[in-house]
Amino acid sequence: MEIIALQGHPKDGSGKTEAKKIRRNAQIPAIMYKSGGGEAVQFALNVADIRHLVYTSKFKLAEITLNGATYKCIVKDIQFHPVNDAVVHLDFLELVPGVKFNATVPLRFSGTAPGVRAGGKFITQLRQINITTTPEKVVDEVIADISTMELGSTIRVRDITTPDGVEITNTAAVPVAIIEIPRALKGGAK
Repeated sequence: MEIIALQGHPKDGSGKTEAKKIRRNAQIPAIMYKSGGGEAVQFALNVADIRHLVYTSKFKLAEITLNGATYKCIVKDIQFHPVNDAVVHLDFLELVPGVKFNATVPLRFSGTAPGVRAGGKFITQLRQINITTTPEKVVDEVIADISTMELGSTIRVRDITTPDGVEITNTAAVPVAIIEIPRALKGGAK
């Protein structure tokens, strides 16, 4: 699990005027919610520091240092500017040991499907999967084994095995990937 260290800067106030002042100083307003409930903390982050946390397909944890304390967090929401796609606000969720939280992680595939070797086309239906877990058991990706998929077969969410302590919250019947039979192999080509 990759952890990105961030230095938080305390905010003086709140509102549009304060947010504009923060953005003019090459920073981004952010807020950190507690996963067990409690007071939310507002702060600012440097724009350059968040690049590796936001612009990636990987699931990463953030370790935010603020007022001398360090918090382990995940990104819950990112707000982008509607025109230039710059990040304008970040929402974090502080991870409390033993308290479950929801996250969306990338879905990866392992193995080689016999149906692809036979000429089928592998089509991905889902690229991310929703999970519920605790900070101690968090994973940065979920892996689906496709080594038993034949021509015309489908792998569904219920077919994915997860590590202990990780629960998938997507609907079990949703297709994750299929192996399509090409028209040439169907026998109906003329």
